[in-house]
Amino acid sequence: MIRAENLGVYYESDSDRRDDFKSHVHRIIRGERRNDIFWALKDISFTGYAGDVLGIIGPNGAGKTTLCRTIAGLLRPNRGQLEVKGNVSALLSLGTGFDKELTGNENIYLNGMMLGFPRHRIKELLPLIQDFSGLGRFLDQPLKYYSSGMKARLGFSIASVIDAEILVIDEVLGTGDMEFKEKAVQKVWELVGEAGMVLVVSHETDFIKDHCNRALWIDNGSVRASGDPEQVVESYEQLGAGSKKPKKKKLSRLKQSSPGAGEEIAIEARDLSLEFKLEGKPFRALDSLNFQVYDREILGIIGPNGAGKTTLCRTLCGIYKQDRGELRVNGAIAALLSFGTGFNPQLSGYDNIYLNGMMLGIPKYKIRRVEEEIIAFSELDQFIDQPVKHYSRGMRSRLGFSIASMLQPDIFIVDEALSAGDIAFQEKAAARMQEMLKEAKAVLLVTHSMKIVKKVCTRALLMDQGRIIFDGDPLEAVETYRASVKKKQNPVLS
Repeated sequence: MIRAENLGVYYESDSDRRDDFKSHVHRIIRGERRNDIFWALKDISFTGYAGDVLGIIGPNGAGKTTLCRTIAGLLRPNRGQLEVKGNVSALLSLGTGFDKELTGNENIYLNGMMLGFPRHRIKELLPLIQDFSGLGRFLDQPLKYYSSGMKARLGFSIASVIDAEILVIDEVLGTGDMEFKEKAVQKVWELVGEAGMVLVVSHETDFIKDHCNRALWIDNGSVRASGDPEQVVESYEQLGAGSKKPKKKKLSRLKQSSPGAGEEIAIEARDLSLEFKLEGKPFRALDSLNFQVYDREILGIIGPNGAGKTTLCRTLCGIYKQDRGELRVNGAIAALLSFGTGFNPQLSGYDNIYLNGMMLGIPKYKIRRVEEEIIAFSELDQFIDQPVKHYSRGMRSRLGFSIASMLQPDIFIVDEALSAGDIAFQEKAAARMQEMLKEAKAVLLVTHSMKIVKKVCTRALLMDQGRIIFDGDPLEAVETYRASVKKKQNPVLS
C-alpha cells in the first residue's frame, strides 16, 4: 500500500525567504545571512503492506512528522519516489483543521469537508463520530474550552470513522485517557481487518510493542532499523536519543521522588467551583474542590478526559475566574498548558524563546541570561533558526518546557505537554522537575502517563466530573484510577 524508495525532503532556511519580516530583520541584526538546506528525510526506503500496523519511533526532530506529512500528500518529496495506493486519512496533530471558536459538532463537518467528503456523507457518519468520541454534551461547546485529550478524542474519532484505506496517526494517542486508548486500539484493528493499513507515530514504546506488527526507527532523517517491534524498540531504548548522544537512563531508573512536603502553602482552594453553559444548561466543570499544595511537592493530576484537569490549571493561572469559593496562590506561576501555546509559527524557535518568555512576564534581559541554557536543554540547536511551523509536536513540547522551566517560577504547571516528548526528553524533563523543587515552591503535572506519576510525583489528585475522587499517595491514586476504568467497562462484573 506504501512504497518509498530513497525518499528525501528538505527545508530551506534562507533568511531572504522568511515569511515574517521581524525574523528577517532580527537575523540581519545578528549577522546571520545564510542559505542553508536542511534535509529532514534522507534516502528513506520502506514498504507498507495491507494489514500492517506500522509503528514509527525515533527522537524528536528525527523526521517522523515530515514522513507522515509526505505520505498524507501535504509535502512533495524533493527526491526519490513515493507510491501510495488508497486514500489516506491523517491525524497529524491536535486540532489540525479545527476552528477553536466553533463547537465540536461544527468542527466535525469542517474537518470532514477538508478531507474531501460531501456534507451528506458526514451527516450519515455524525452519530458514529459522536458516539465514538464519548464527548457527549461537550460536542456543543466551542473547542477553545477543550483539553488536549478532548481534542485528541475528537480528531481520532473523525479520522478513523471517515472511509480510508490508510490511517496515519502522528503522536495523538498519548494525550488520550486509559479508556479511550483501548477504544482506539480496537478501532485500529478493525481497520486493519478490512485490509487497510495504519501508521502510528508514538513515543510510547510499550504501545508499539503491544499493538504493531512492524516497527520503523527513524533517526536524523534516515531509517536506523526496521522489522520486529520488540527488537527495534530494544535497540532504540538502548541508545536513547540517538547514535551521537550518550546512553540515557530509563525512567524506571530515575531517582524516586521523596514523599512528603514542606510546611508553607503554595496553593489553597476552598469550595472552588466553576460552571460553563452546555446546551444552554449549567455544567459544573469544577465542583466544590478543596485541597492544598505545599512547597516541595510535585502534585500529579490524573483522570479521564473532560474530568476538569485542564479547567483547574487554567483557573489556577487566572485564565478562568471561579464562580464560587476561594483560591489563594502564593507566588508567581509559569504554565505550559498545551503544545506551542504562545508560539508564533512564522517565527524561529529562537525568536519564540523571547516571545514566550515575555508573555510569561519575564523581562528581556532575564531571558537573554538563560537563552543559551534553554537552547541547550531543548537540544534543538540545529533547528533553533527554523520557523516553528516546521517543528513537530515533540519539538514544540521540548521548546515550551525548556523555556518555562528555565525561568525559575515559584509554581510550575505542566498540562499534558510532555506526552509528545521522546524517551530521552521525558526522562530529562522529569529530572528537571525534581531539581526545580530546590528553587520552586511546587510543581503541578497533568498527565496520562502513569509511569511518570508513580515515579516523579510526591502526591496525586484523581479527578472525575469536576470533583476530586482521591487525594494522596501516587501509587494508590493510579490503582484507584485503573479500577474506576475497569468498572466503567464492565459494570455488571464490577
